[in-house]
Amino acid sequence: MRSLSRHLMLIILVMLPLSAALAAPVSWTDWTAAAPSEVTGVLTFGSDTVDVTSTGAYLFAQVSGGTNYWIPSAPYISSTVDNAPPDSDIIALSTGGTVTITFSQAVQDPLLALVSWNGNTVDFGVPINILSYGAGYWGNGVPVLNSTGTGFFGSGEVHGVIELPGLYDSITFTHTSEGWHGFTVGAKAVVIPVPPTVWFLGSGLVGLIGLRSLRRR
Repeated sequence: MRSLSRHLMLIILVMLPLSAALAAPVSWTDWTAAAPSEVTGVLTFGSDTVDVTSTGAYLFAQVSGGTNYWIPSAPYISSTVDNAPPDSDIIALSTGGTVTITFSQAVQDPLLALVSWNGNTVDFGVPINILSYGAGYWGNGVPVLNSTGTGFFGSGEVHGVIELPGLYDSITFTHTSEGWHGFTVGAKAVVIPVPPTVWFLGSGLVGLIGLRSLRRR
């Protein structure tokens, strides 16, 4: 049994880098509709789409045109992120509170692009990575990671990108009040459910490996 489990883990570990190597550039949410305390949109990964819903109080949401606060693009580019948000879509927060972002299916390593998080204390409740920051539309600032690594304090006009490593079907964060600070959501990959036929083939391969091991013994 241990031998079979070890072989199965080997197959899984071999398959994972293949999906990473084929990862597309970052898909940023196309926000399409705004209602009281809710903004909805979609992430597109080739022929696959993921519905995105942001729930919580907000000041305004640009879902069709408006000022492009994602220029200059430099604060949003890093070795992990190839492309900044492409247009003016943004959700602006003012009154502090809780925001929950829900995906219709799990995404890998979701990203938040930030505009003007000035003097704001933020916590996601899970470990985050600060991928990039720099001078943006409203100036410059530095995100200072908190002691638990689950959030940050915005020292100055923070423009940049935060990553939540792992698989998520929802993200929740708390934030404090200020004039306004904006965000949008992105991801590099969506998790596609594995068809039963793939699991069947994988099980057959594991069985062959196990049989071969027994014959050697």
